[in-house]
Amino acid sequence: MFQKIVSSYLIEVEIIIFTARIKKMSPVRKFGLLLLALTTVIVACKDSTKYKIEGQISNAEGSYVYLDELKVSSTQTIDSVLISKNGDFSFEGNVSYPTFFLLRLSENNFITLLVDSAEQVKVKGDAANFGREYSVSGSEGSAYVKELNQNLSRTKHQLDSLRTLQISFRSDANMTAKVEKWTQEYNDIRQAQIEYSQKFVSEHPFSMANVLALYQKFDDETYVIQDLQSLKLAASALNSFFPKSEHVQALYTNTLQLMQEERAARMKNFIQTQGINSPDIVLPNVDGKEIALSSLQGKYVLLQFWSAMDRGSRILNPVLVEVYKKYKNKGFEIYQVSVDENRYEWVDAIEKDKLSWTNVGDMEGSLKALSMYNVRSIPYNYLLDREGKIIAKDLKGPALNNLLGNLLK
Repeated sequence: MFQKIVSSYLIEVEIIIFTARIKKMSPVRKFGLLLLALTTVIVACKDSTKYKIEGQISNAEGSYVYLDELKVSSTQTIDSVLISKNGDFSFEGNVSYPTFFLLRLSENNFITLLVDSAEQVKVKGDAANFGREYSVSGSEGSAYVKELNQNLSRTKHQLDSLRTLQISFRSDANMTAKVEKWTQEYNDIRQAQIEYSQKFVSEHPFSMANVLALYQKFDDETYVIQDLQSLKLAASALNSFFPKSEHVQALYTNTLQLMQEERAARMKNFIQTQGINSPDIVLPNVDGKEIALSSLQGKYVLLQFWSAMDRGSRILNPVLVEVYKKYKNKGFEIYQVSVDENRYEWVDAIEKDKLSWTNVGDMEGSLKALSMYNVRSIPYNYLLDREGKIIAKDLKGPALNNLLGNLLK
């Protein structure tokens, strides 16, 4: 339940970011995106509609052409047909949302299509180089896929050529200037590809082709787009329109995971980097008075996240009461942040558990504070020194009492 609340907050944040980016667009582009969005919604709300993929592949008479659905971790052959004497072939089927297909002559000779419901897709090519050179019409998504793949293919060819030159002459002292020039060209071409891909994602927020753009790689390990902002933009937009798509679900889940990992890394670095004050929190107490975490500087402060409805939090409260009695007159304070949404339950728990320290909460889950401190579960805490720097986290059992005993001798 708690993780669901945090995930909901993350979604709201990304939708806000996405909306803000749209607001900065020109009126003409806004109108175009609105029309695209409305069209997408209408199509997405329809029942499965029949698409048709037909075309002509020369020099393929008597061969089979296969139609595979491209899933997240596998491919599934949907149909196959024998190519006619004239090279003609045709497939029909139903999809509820834009779907990736492989149109395949063999394991290494295929093209990728992105087919939407009711599209009449026409493909032409030659069996000899079908996977490299072909034409496609009647499908905007498939045209985008071709553009993305061909652009990256050109880039990788240029990078490979420059890399070969660099390796061949890097030990030649007479070629130092040339090698440096090639290195700069290599970096420029690579950066141009990154900027192209990021621009594509930004300019086509509602296109499923973004899934391809986001997962393209320079090599086996290096993604072209490593910008989390592009991932968040695409994941939010696509999840709004194609929530049932397996590819969108995977993208969305992966994006949330990366966001959590980024926050965890930032917090870890934050804790390890002494001299940086903890993020300030300002929330109302039970009387409605806003209390800032920073107002308690000068004391050791336990920043405790909890919920009146959480059993673990309620079990921990009596332990905190005893610790507070022992150290409150020695320069120790507790700033307890509630993630509750029910004021009655919150106030009732404070009274029943006899919590006499600072207790705050906005009765909307205190989501901003949770995000600032990368809190994923409750109860959870941080210990701040007199200057407001984080010196410990997630203190359980006797750990808090022992640490305070050493600090407040």
